[in-house]
Amino acid sequence: MAPPNSVAVTMEKPDNFSLLEINGSDPSSFSDNKRKSISPKQFSWFLLLKAHRVVSALSWLLASVKNRIAFSSKNVNEEEDPKSRGKQMYRFIKACLVISIVALSIETVAYYKNWNLDLINRRPSWEVFGLVEWSYMAWLSFRSDYIAPIVITLSKFCTVLFLIQSLDRLVLCLGCFWIKLKKIQPKLKDEEIDLEDASNFPMVLIQIPMCNEREVYEQSIGAAAQLDWPKERILIQVLDDSDDPNLQLLIKEEVSAWAEKGVNIIYRHRLIRTGYKAGNLKSAMTCDYVKDYEFVTIFDADFTPSPDFLKKTVPHFKGNPELGLVQARWSFVNKDENLLTRLQNINLCFHFEVEQQVNGVFLNFFGFNGTAGVWRIKALEESGGWLERTTVEDMDIAVRAHLNGWKFIYLNDVEVTCELPESYEAYKKQQHRWHSGPMQLFRLCLPSIIKSKISAGKKANLIFLFFLLRKLILPFYSFTLFCIILPLTMFIPEAELPLWIICYVPIFISLLNILPSPKSFPFLIPYLLFENTMSITKFNAMISGLFQLGSAYEWVVTKKTGRSSESDLLAFAEKEEKLHRRNSESGLELLSKLKEQEMNLAEQETPKKTLGGLVRPKNKIKKRNMVFKKELALAFLLLTAAARSFLSAHGLHFYFLLFQGLSFLVVGLDLIGEQIN
Repeated sequence: MAPPNSVAVTMEKPDNFSLLEINGSDPSSFSDNKRKSISPKQFSWFLLLKAHRVVSALSWLLASVKNRIAFSSKNVNEEEDPKSRGKQMYRFIKACLVISIVALSIETVAYYKNWNLDLINRRPSWEVFGLVEWSYMAWLSFRSDYIAPIVITLSKFCTVLFLIQSLDRLVLCLGCFWIKLKKIQPKLKDEEIDLEDASNFPMVLIQIPMCNEREVYEQSIGAAAQLDWPKERILIQVLDDSDDPNLQLLIKEEVSAWAEKGVNIIYRHRLIRTGYKAGNLKSAMTCDYVKDYEFVTIFDADFTPSPDFLKKTVPHFKGNPELGLVQARWSFVNKDENLLTRLQNINLCFHFEVEQQVNGVFLNFFGFNGTAGVWRIKALEESGGWLERTTVEDMDIAVRAHLNGWKFIYLNDVEVTCELPESYEAYKKQQHRWHSGPMQLFRLCLPSIIKSKISAGKKANLIFLFFLLRKLILPFYSFTLFCIILPLTMFIPEAELPLWIICYVPIFISLLNILPSPKSFPFLIPYLLFENTMSITKFNAMISGLFQLGSAYEWVVTKKTGRSSESDLLAFAEKEEKLHRRNSESGLELLSKLKEQEMNLAEQETPKKTLGGLVRPKNKIKKRNMVFKKELALAFLLLTAAARSFLSAHGLHFYFLLFQGLSFLVVGLDLIGEQIN
């Protein structure tokens, strides 16, 4: 018997029946269900299917991350050796992450139980509160009395450093604006070199230091060989530190090819490879024939100067005996290759357009960039020559030359093309060397700076601006303030940072940094987030250099791709001619070895047929992603703080922490830039 308020309808045919039960006496229910196109059972299956797809997607994402970590664990020890790359830093970040997760759990319980946070002023007792609530009240009291004052003091200290560094950026930009307004640029003190008389051209030595630069050695040698300068007044030294015999053979052949065309060029390889680039340059300067040359120009292996480079730089030395260095600007052939290169271009454009130009005009001093510059050999010799004591030999020689009274000139309108690192791994290694070396140098040079005979103003500029503010304070406050203090303040409301610190001032400074590259304005927010993401690498490198840790002495050659601009391609149009060059014994031997290598490589990369089908080659090179542990730990720390900020409805704090955490996650999983082979 059916219930009183229900109606049952059955069909007579057993193969086609339905049972409809309606809880209610309203006859309109029949018409309502009739209009439904999906039955409740079908709707349930639809929801189950959607839920299954969501679960499958999440499972796939987690499995992908797990596979990424598992695949990269074999190589991460080589790239992120904790013994040499911030083991203590990684432990500190993990400790902060654990504390933040515990604090978030407690705050979540307090949020859903609607505990009144003002109860901290009361005296909790066992009779009134339960154990969990009493523990929470005790934590609030301990946090307010002991933790908050420490965090507030540290945040105020970092804020002061942040404002000082921001003021320095503003002053540099105003100086650059003044240079543009007044059209200030270095001028020749004497007449230009008489181009009709070759004897008036000074003797110039060109040095191309390289180490395993397989992708770029041809274009760098070719560009140097085509410099517009009398052949008898120039000598090109190819300083090869490669440890690959086959690559050495290729570079020798390239040098021989240009020598046969009348270029004054020699190949030099060290038997004892010590001191990295500084040792290579120091060894080359000991050659007897160097005393016949007045100037030396240095080009790294990926730099391709225009033919008129020497005619735009060397004449500035004429009539200016106090001038020791003329530095040209870098330009990049792959600045639009990916997001990573675009963000690097913003930084380097500000460095050359603003920092180098302002320091060159108003101080006659700036850091030598290690390449694309012309040195007076006398200035190098009187300053002590190349030293192997740091990984920033270029900055080292520049500081010592400045202490000896030599002046520098920066030419912003003379550009030399080069490459930017296209993978995050290569960029990270480069930045580690660039930020650990200055701290090594600061420890070594501080006594010399204090005892030097330069003016007190120049001493102050070297110590407080050149080293402390731009090389130590910048990475310190950017990491401490935005990556550690800011997420911790989400769990310590007493120390919460105001919006102008985390939003307004950083955006204003980022705008100043982007001014020299106006096409990069759409990348303002990614640039701000990425700079904060790189702060962990720069901070770790700064600490390594300051305290002389093992990773401070690492030198890894930045990976090149061999990209060239259209103008460079014209300069190397004769590349195919090498394949048909002389039938000498050495040439035939080289070609045979190259063919043999190509055949071996083809055999390794070609799948072989077996009884079971195709088998992948064992030695096939694949692109791989890395996993960067410190970046991932910081990503989870920031995302945890973002969750806490969401509970408190902090607004901009939440969005900043969320997107900053996501940027750390992207970098930690090596999803920015190109992957490496």
